[in-house]
Amino acid sequence: MPDSELDILKTAIVNEMEALQFYILAAQLVKDPETKEAFTFLADEEEMHKDRLTGLYRKIAHNQPVGEVLIEETPSPHIFEPGKAKPESSSLEVSLFHICILMEKASIDFYRQAAENSRREEVKALCRQLADWENSHLEILQRIYDHLKEEWWRQQGFSAA
Repeated sequence: MPDSELDILKTAIVNEMEALQFYILAAQLVKDPETKEAFTFLADEEEMHKDRLTGLYRKIAHNQPVGEVLIEETPSPHIFEPGKAKPESSSLEVSLFHICILMEKASIDFYRQAAENSRREEVKALCRQLADWENSHLEILQRIYDHLKEEWWRQQGFSAA
């Protein structure tokens, strides 16, 4: 874990950029329009996080007043509902959602640790907020993944149903 606020923010910016690029790629790979929309929404969220973190980094690096750093919540488009996930999911969708879950878990762990390690209250607050947001993404992604995984198992003939 980085030990200065600037190092924390640099790592967080890279993490958000990597997630952004993954979600863009995932949206390009899937065929289902609702799944594509879900990945596009996640990409937009990660870009917003990256932009806010970059702005905070620049202010701290130049000893400027930070002001309000919290991110306004984006209303959910309600695309992350397991019932909307198509039962004819492919192994690609199952795999992509599993990777998303792993990324979100890593982000949550990073932001929680960063909030504990930071000495600046505005960095702590932003990291806590980002951890909460990533956790809400995680919960939804986990439900979708569980649904798609069970459907995939059923399609493969491994379900008792």
